[in-house]
Amino acid sequence: MEFQIFGIGILTWIVFLPIVGMLIVLLLPNEQKNAIRWTAATVTGLQLVLAVVVTMIFDRTALGINDSNSFQFVEQFRWIVVEAVPWVGKIEIMYFMGIDGLSVLMVLLTALISVIGVISSWNIEKMVKGYFALYLLLVTGMMGVFVALDFFLFFIFWEVMLLPMYFLIGIWGGARREYAAIKFFIYTFVGGVLMLLVMLALYFSVAYTNEAGEQIHTFNLLHMMNAANYVEGSILYGLDTTWRYVAWLALFISFAIKVPLFPFHTWLPDAHVEAPTPISVILAGVLLKLGTYGMLRVLFPILPDATIFFMYLMASLGMISIIYGALCAMAQQDFKKLIAYSSISHMGIVMLGMAALNTQGTVGAVLQMFNHGTITAMLFLIVGVLYDRTSKRGVYDFGGIANQMPKYTGIAMVAMFAALGLPGLSGFVSELFSFLGAFDSFRWITIISVTGIVLTAAYILWTVQRVFLGSLSDVHKTLPDLTGRELLMFIPLAIIVIFLGVYPAPAIELMNASLSHLVDFVNGGMP
Repeated sequence: MEFQIFGIGILTWIVFLPIVGMLIVLLLPNEQKNAIRWTAATVTGLQLVLAVVVTMIFDRTALGINDSNSFQFVEQFRWIVVEAVPWVGKIEIMYFMGIDGLSVLMVLLTALISVIGVISSWNIEKMVKGYFALYLLLVTGMMGVFVALDFFLFFIFWEVMLLPMYFLIGIWGGARREYAAIKFFIYTFVGGVLMLLVMLALYFSVAYTNEAGEQIHTFNLLHMMNAANYVEGSILYGLDTTWRYVAWLALFISFAIKVPLFPFHTWLPDAHVEAPTPISVILAGVLLKLGTYGMLRVLFPILPDATIFFMYLMASLGMISIIYGALCAMAQQDFKKLIAYSSISHMGIVMLGMAALNTQGTVGAVLQMFNHGTITAMLFLIVGVLYDRTSKRGVYDFGGIANQMPKYTGIAMVAMFAALGLPGLSGFVSELFSFLGAFDSFRWITIISVTGIVLTAAYILWTVQRVFLGSLSDVHKTLPDLTGRELLMFIPLAIIVIFLGVYPAPAIELMNASLSHLVDFVNGGMP
């Protein structure tokens, strides 16, 4: 399926519109702060419109994953070609983009959270031009990862995100922003190095025959998924070899850092606490999903034999993340850090569902990725609203807020109980599918993991009781309720959370065919 606007593919527009916006922002005078804000809002708004169009016309029956004919809105041409390099041969790197059932929801989520982030950034006054320029560059990096089908292109977008996020935390963050930024940078950079090493090993292990009969090494992810393209005698040739297991572990660590899974999680609470609210929204809403998406797009189909070998490792780390994240959340007095640890717990559910390697678990995991993005974005915005009004975010700093801010409390209850997994809200559906799939593959690991739901209920209800219920202190009796701009941030997210809780079928239909094909492909070892 092709869809072009002015002769340019719609995925290119979706990915690079923020770069156009960034260039416009850089050309605007520093003092034109509102023009800069409206430019960012317009660009991300157009990006969301295009993402909705793509979602609406997406063919829900196409398979994707390893079948190039099943990817939609495909854009492909030779990007970098170098003839006859010594020891390497001909180098061919493709500009290759496309989406399937795995990526379509992530494209929609990224576009939605990007707009919400711009709206929540409206009060930023420090270096407004630099902030929004870096923000738009970050949006391009995130979106590019979800549509790239060439490993080199995937890696470029993956690394592009590192720089703007480092500065957005390090310049616009809280008191310990430099420490949090450098910790985030080091963790992510190490993961990037591991990914680069595996990417090079795959490049030299895979070659396809072109129209002229030449054997050409390639970064094409779909070629890397085909066992017929592996060069005999290469480092990753064959199945169940030591080097394939080593490559799997290196890639897994790279992606697990971004998730983040225990024990690679320690950068996240610091980054969340010190980052400004809009960047916390982006970080929790989209960036954490890049790790699990990378596993499903790259790790599982390229190294399926090693994926099956390590499935119990993935499930165990998912279980530990669920329990550990919930226990740490219970111990927090900082509202923002509490939500950060809750993200570790909820992303552990994603990992557990993925590790099951069956359709129920994988569908639940990807749906949980989307739902966690919307729910956690609401939770960080909830903290941001209180912090903007009081410059405080301690759980014990408040009490009785429901008496003073009823609209705010109503929105907060939707997000809180969705995070708890209450039936009728989106979090319940995705957690149920994830646990159902996991129970089929690892019974005892799942039984232990489900206790995380009880712990989640404990810290969510504990937080509701201390922040929203009880008597209102005199110092908070003048707090204004939600403004029109703040309602504009919350209402779309609340509608999605309620709608998908009552009727999740539209989201499941988008990804069911592709994820069922992925599960069959991985469990088959290799084609």
